[in-house]
Amino acid sequence: MLSAALVSGLALPAAVIAAGAAEPMTTGGLTSQPIGHYEFCKANPGECDISMADAGPLRITGGLWAQITRINRTVNRSVKPMNDFDIYGKDEVWAYPNGVGDCEDYVLEKRRQLAARGISLSDLLITVVRKPDGEGHAVLTVRTDKGDFILDNLTDKVKLWGDTGYRFLKRQSSEHTGRWVSIREGQTTLVGSVE
Repeated sequence: MLSAALVSGLALPAAVIAAGAAEPMTTGGLTSQPIGHYEFCKANPGECDISMADAGPLRITGGLWAQITRINRTVNRSVKPMNDFDIYGKDEVWAYPNGVGDCEDYVLEKRRQLAARGISLSDLLITVVRKPDGEGHAVLTVRTDKGDFILDNLTDKVKLWGDTGYRFLKRQSSEHTGRWVSIREGQTTLVGSVE
């Protein structure tokens, strides 16, 4: 793996190479869908009714790592952060950004761009977390054979999920784009979810 990354001139993070594969998130059973995703699905049903055969995590290469990090950085820099209330006059609107957006909008755009490059939606999972200050937040989890990496609009650095400082609550199922599963850390889900 190291030689493939070096040959392409694009190295994976040293900590990932040294540690081998990091522990992936452990998911539990089906859980409630965030209200913003529920509304997004009503407006975009084709996005949320995709059943997938989960072939396991994506095999990461140096070239693929470069695409992932480039898209994270490019989307972070091309979208101006703005909350839903200022954009739409109401909270929890998930939409593709049109120059402005909040965390979920960044996630949707990164997911769309990575999927367009051939990465399976079963490895591109919208994920709900709680930041250290207690605020809810959304990130994109990219499942790989080296661990679950987080693409976040708050940093250009793509990190392993355990290195973010976030409490992970739930994410999309790797088998169906409209279903959500809990993340086993013994934590509660965010307020504002569809029950």
